[in-house]
Amino acid sequence: MEEQNYQYQNPTYLQENAVSKRFFGNVFLWMFVALALSSASAFLLNDNPAFKDQYLLKPTGGFSILGYIAIFAPLGLVFLMGGAMRKLSYTALIGIFLLYAILTGVMLSFVLLIYTATSIAICFVAACVIFGVMAIMGYTTNVDLSKFGPILMAGVIGLVVVSLINMFLQSDSLGYILGFVGIAIFTALTAYKVQEIKRIGQGLDEAGNTISTEDSNKFALMGALSLYITFINLFLSLLRVFGGRR
Repeated sequence: MEEQNYQYQNPTYLQENAVSKRFFGNVFLWMFVALALSSASAFLLNDNPAFKDQYLLKPTGGFSILGYIAIFAPLGLVFLMGGAMRKLSYTALIGIFLLYAILTGVMLSFVLLIYTATSIAICFVAACVIFGVMAIMGYTTNVDLSKFGPILMAGVIGLVVVSLINMFLQSDSLGYILGFVGIAIFTALTAYKVQEIKRIGQGLDEAGNTISTEDSNKFALMGALSLYITFINLFLSLLRVFGGRR
């Protein structure tokens, strides 16, 4: 008890704890900004079908060149942010991050047309609850989750590969199974990512090296991107399993 009291009264501990909370605040702020932009982008496009028909779709059916760019550009932006984070300025990273959120909303506008508004709302609330519970677990647990990282990432890669194959197979049964697998993977990934971000917020990178104040904002933005992607995929996995189609 005395050791615990000393820890809470220790100036160094208090300073590190304040830094961690401030870092987490930035991470979730940017995540909510991305969700807001994606939601606005998706709903605006759904309310303006003429724009989709003119610029994103071909008259004969399928996506136009601009449509394909809007759908696949977010993947390229993620690789750009991850690969050039230290070279890009913080302002440039923010711009790419916001563009990614808007283009993700474009992609979601096509997906959400498949499902009823009620099922979308229910799955979104369910995703928020699951994400929130796992985020708290990841932040508070004393279990080191880093050993599960390679397994989860291998699961994500396998999920992407099989999903791409299923685009050609068009198997509803396989898609249903992939939905359940996605829910399991992204639920666990939430706790893992939050614990990883907590460590970074305490001033350490993945290699255990001290992070400079200059890079702290960049890491917060990348953390927000990571959690945002996890949340969106959890939401889409729930829709795949429980979403009612129009």
